[in-house]
Amino acid sequence: MLLNVSVLKDHPGGSIPFEVVLDLHELAFGGCCPATEPVTAVGEVRNTAGVYVLSGTVRTTLHGPCDRCARDVDKPVEFPLHAILAPELSNDDGEEDPWLFLLEDGCADLDDIVTTTFVLSMDSKFLCRDDCKGLCCRCGKDLNDGPCGCEPEADPRLAVLQQLLKK
Repeated sequence: MLLNVSVLKDHPGGSIPFEVVLDLHELAFGGCCPATEPVTAVGEVRNTAGVYVLSGTVRTTLHGPCDRCARDVDKPVEFPLHAILAPELSNDDGEEDPWLFLLEDGCADLDDIVTTTFVLSMDSKFLCRDDCKGLCCRCGKDLNDGPCGCEPEADPRLAVLQQLLKK
């Protein structure tokens, strides 16, 4: 979706609201596509002293297996949306700013901005909860349900001492 921001050129302090809904179900993260529901972005573009500042929020519910315990997770997420819209690049140091987007014929490509924000805001691990304990590496029991019956593996450097304790 293109948003025409050229109408703000002669209106310092003016703003334009926007709402866009994207289908990002084919976007893969860690072997799955968790964005099976529409991704919604709501916000506004404001002319701040001649600089177009886009702000808002991106919301959806992610679905997929937890990276530690493999439980199915339905996780609502909300990411802040901030970007600077510029008619041309004036950055001479050669570094690209991921939050700077070019206007094309006075229009901002909201699909590109929202997709970039969504991808850069995603966590590297998809967890059911922050303190997920995962699975036992020996028996595969879900440690969130309680400890497993596996005995801790002894340090091989202390194996001689372990034999003394058995006597």
